[in-house]
Amino acid sequence: MTARAAQPMGIPLPLALIAVAAATLFHHIHNAEFLHDYPNLPAWLSRAGVYAAWLIATAIGVIGYRLRHRGLLVLYACYALDGLVHYALAPMSAHTPMMNITIWLEAAAGTALFIVLFRRRTE
Repeated sequence: MTARAAQPMGIPLPLALIAVAAATLFHHIHNAEFLHDYPNLPAWLSRAGVYAAWLIATAIGVIGYRLRHRGLLVLYACYALDGLVHYALAPMSAHTPMMNITIWLEAAAGTALFIVLFRRRTE
């Protein structure tokens, strides 16, 4: 058995990053386009601000990957979990099914990235 065969199978880091970028984009598009339907969001939040947040967060993920900077990658994973803050503002039942889908998909992708980063750390 080779050393490569003995390593645990898992999601490759680039795939986890793409999943986070896609899931956060999906959530941010929905959030921006239906901003006033999301319950209890701050009045100052704008459509452009939602898109800008996605661009900045994704840039942090890309830079973290390019520099192999674990701290930036963990920050990017945390950002994907930040969508769960919607439930601190209003209960899950106050959100539409699509809102909940985008929020949970984003959180799942962030969790997957955390797992990938943890597994790489312990290998």
